[in-house]
Amino acid sequence: MAVLEIITAPDPILKKKAQSVELVDDNIREIMDNMLETMYHDKGVGLAANQVGISKRIIVMDLQDEDEVERPEGFYPLFMANPTITDCSKEMIEATEACLSVPDQKIVVSRHVSVKIKYLDYNNESKELESDGWLARAIQHETDHLEGKLLLDYLSPLKKNVAIRKLTKLKKFSA
Repeated sequence: MAVLEIITAPDPILKKKAQSVELVDDNIREIMDNMLETMYHDKGVGLAANQVGISKRIIVMDLQDEDEVERPEGFYPLFMANPTITDCSKEMIEATEACLSVPDQKIVVSRHVSVKIKYLDYNNESKELESDGWLARAIQHETDHLEGKLLLDYLSPLKKNVAIRKLTKLKKFSA
């Protein structure tokens, strides 16, 4: 497994809609494994493929230390190809989120309390999952990435411009 470079805003790949995965094969599993290794390395709880420069509809997640719900053994990590939210609650909740692609920013976002999602798992099997709490929030956050939407897009235009300027400066100083 390899640790991949995390792409940070305002890189244009983060604004592109990711392409569907035809089949979860060894190539896709290698991408998933590398994404998981990268996510752990950078102390994240979720990662979308476009955050590492791969324009594929893939996300990985591991919230076992954050999840309020007791999950069955082996539930985490989650590997999802072509994740699609098929239903969501009308009830919304606000919480502060962070993102590996938007370093040093914490943004309050309103999200659905619960979601239902379908996806292909690590073994190319079709799965459905109903979730609430932090898992539902993480699913919505990561699927936003696959649609080319960032946390910054939840800010007002003025606050977004200020945040992008900060991120651009940060990139220049770290290059």
